[in-house]
Amino acid sequence: MIDNNQQQKKLSLQLNNGTSFFFENTGPLIRPALNNKCLTLMAAIAACVAPPSVKIAVAAETQAAATIQFDIPAQDLAQALGAFTLQSRLHILYEGAIAQGLRSAPLKGSYRPQEALRRLLIGTQLRADFVDERTVTLARKAASATDADGANAETLPAMRVTAGVVFDPNDPYNTEYTIQNSSTATKTDTPIMETPVNIQVVPRAVMDDQQTIRLQDATKNVSGVQRNFTFGNGYESFTIRGFSSGSNFYRNGVRMFAQSSETAHLNQLEILKGPAAMLFGRVEPGGLVNLVTKKPLDQAYYSLQQQFGSYDFYRTTVDATGPITNDKSLLYRFNLAYLGTNSFRDIVFDDRIFLAPSLTWRLSDATEVNLNFEYKNEDTVDDSGIPAIGNRPASIPLSRFLGEPWENYHVETKLIDFNWTHKFNDHWKFQNGFVWNDLTYNWREHYSTSLQTNNQTLDRSPWLVDSDRESHTVYANLTGDFDTFGLHHKVLLGGDYFSLQADKAQGVDSDPSSTIDIFNPVYGTANLNSLDTMRKNAPNFFYTNNEEWYGVYFQDQIKFLGDKIHILGGGRYDWASASSSYSTVSFANPANTNNEHFSPRVGLLYRPWQWLSLYGNFTESLGSNNSGRSRTGQPFNPQIATQYEAGVKTELFDGRLTSSIAYYYLTKQNVLTPDPVNSQFSVALGEARSQGIEFDMKGQVSDSISLIGTYAYTDARITKSNDNNLGNRLLNVPEHSGSVWGKYDFVNTPLQGLSFGAGVYLASEREGDTANSFQLPGYVRVDAMAAYSMNVMGTKLTTQLNVNNLLDKRYFASSSNSASILPADPLTVIGSVRLEY
Repeated sequence: MIDNNQQQKKLSLQLNNGTSFFFENTGPLIRPALNNKCLTLMAAIAACVAPPSVKIAVAAETQAAATIQFDIPAQDLAQALGAFTLQSRLHILYEGAIAQGLRSAPLKGSYRPQEALRRLLIGTQLRADFVDERTVTLARKAASATDADGANAETLPAMRVTAGVVFDPNDPYNTEYTIQNSSTATKTDTPIMETPVNIQVVPRAVMDDQQTIRLQDATKNVSGVQRNFTFGNGYESFTIRGFSSGSNFYRNGVRMFAQSSETAHLNQLEILKGPAAMLFGRVEPGGLVNLVTKKPLDQAYYSLQQQFGSYDFYRTTVDATGPITNDKSLLYRFNLAYLGTNSFRDIVFDDRIFLAPSLTWRLSDATEVNLNFEYKNEDTVDDSGIPAIGNRPASIPLSRFLGEPWENYHVETKLIDFNWTHKFNDHWKFQNGFVWNDLTYNWREHYSTSLQTNNQTLDRSPWLVDSDRESHTVYANLTGDFDTFGLHHKVLLGGDYFSLQADKAQGVDSDPSSTIDIFNPVYGTANLNSLDTMRKNAPNFFYTNNEEWYGVYFQDQIKFLGDKIHILGGGRYDWASASSSYSTVSFANPANTNNEHFSPRVGLLYRPWQWLSLYGNFTESLGSNNSGRSRTGQPFNPQIATQYEAGVKTELFDGRLTSSIAYYYLTKQNVLTPDPVNSQFSVALGEARSQGIEFDMKGQVSDSISLIGTYAYTDARITKSNDNNLGNRLLNVPEHSGSVWGKYDFVNTPLQGLSFGAGVYLASEREGDTANSFQLPGYVRVDAMAAYSMNVMGTKLTTQLNVNNLLDKRYFASSSNSASILPADPLTVIGSVRLEY
């Protein structure tokens, strides 16, 4: 029974099971001409579907300022609102017809009730109006609401979130640019505003808006990150805070070695600035790039996308996920990507197939098991780029390829990731995992070595080598939280084991007669058949490499004074060994190194208000490049790095726009750079120092406007050296770099579904080598996009067009030495059609 009494302003409802609800409102809720319509009271619906043992304390006071853990899958909106009422204890009033035929967005994670309801209503075109902290009315998004009889409802103030929130990054329909939590910096799920380090996240929404195909398409949205020279797209490597990341990146916190990445299965990209050895072992001190992959969902979701564009570019991606069993204890996800494309570089191409099936088995509310498999088969061409003449890249067409037409680089990768977690209770959790990664390489190509004194003839060496590399990682973590003497602790105890075995590789690595004229190239001076015969019968390249380490670590995150003070402290001890050998005659006895090192980290963060955090940290780390090759065949001593950092973080516009600014001072010993005599080898320069300021901003300033802004000042120089490089700048590091990206979505207008975006990316002049003998010119690049989404028979259809380097700016991505400078993409167009349901 619903009793509508305008004077008493009371609502009562009695259910068949005897449960009664009675509410009294002391102020006006809404004033439509009700006639025979009824208001649906969601607390009552929730009571209908709840088991008898569930007691709904509707009279309890809602703690609007506190966060609540929600777990509501995408479903019929009325059912979702019923579940929301159970979990939030809010009273939600709306006309019954307003929710008919609508479907909620999934809601999982810790939210304040106001923000949780806003997230639940994404895509429904409904708004939530809070009458008081316990009572909510729903209405269609409009300046005024009109019922069927023509009476106008009084417009109430829109909901306003007054504190930080946590969004669900796993929601495939999430369009937010802001991610509130990250686990990369601490290996625990911690709000970024409470983490005293610089951690930046590029969410899936940004990747979709910019049609991210390669990792560098995503890292351009983070300050102080530059692409390294990688022979085209042979593997992933970046310069962060002035230092190269080497050939390593991380996948869900586990180290990956020397390979290119597919982005179709990524949920977000997290970049941790500064040394991270305390948690991850041997790692470059500038920072690390961590790929966070998509996980199986308990609600069905399907996506099919076809992309096409310049240089015969075609890419097909599939994303399917959902429950396998009715009780949703067994979930699956399947990602597929096929890429076929030529390049603006002559002869260069890329042909890739990628598969990533995964399963999640929820044995109970406390125990979960995950099994992931990845397979990639790729054929492409390693690209040495173009040489320098004088102090600038040679003035030849960017399309000119200086290898041979028969060149091919084939790589096959396989990965198995098994992990499981068990929650002993609400405070303690154990996690254990194993990752196996196998890579098979087959190179048939040339690389540039040096330009002769006539500034025309380029010397080249063939590279016909087969190699297998296999890595194993095992890890275990115990996390828990507890209180002592007014202090709240979140502790982490863990350990890991990593091994890398590069099987004995042999092939051809020299042929001085192989040259080419860079202004008038004539191909065919190198014969594949004769070189391949030499590779089999008379190889002149032999190489082995093995690494192994054990590490144990601890960490304590302490907060007190009403969560205003946060202290981070911890350390890691590593036992590491490496062996490697290089020979032009036969396999030599490997040289071995054994090292032990303790890497501490401490940080302090003060959060005087919800929107502001002030932080500082000190870190030491053990480096990772001790496996590099020298011309003598001897391995290098381990790197040691030290960093001091201080910064400010903010959350504005109700937590939807985040920003950070940081100053750091970072030193590193035993820096490895290309050997000036032979660039395939490395030399240790002694010590390098990098200091600078970084600014990052991303998020929404309104429902229509999304923004990303970055800036980095980086002063990275050689501070100790026995050669003439003392005081020189490090290669591929611009002193100034930055970007601005903005997108406008038409909301609640006749153009609803239409979006426009544009971005500007810039970098100042960069040194091309450690001798600072030539420079890569600075550049300013402009990108743009347009997209339109519509609903077609219950399916979301999105068409999109991206234009990168809109003004066709000639610039260069990176260099390795004066013989190898990689040109960047000219004007490139990518179109796409995507179906989601």
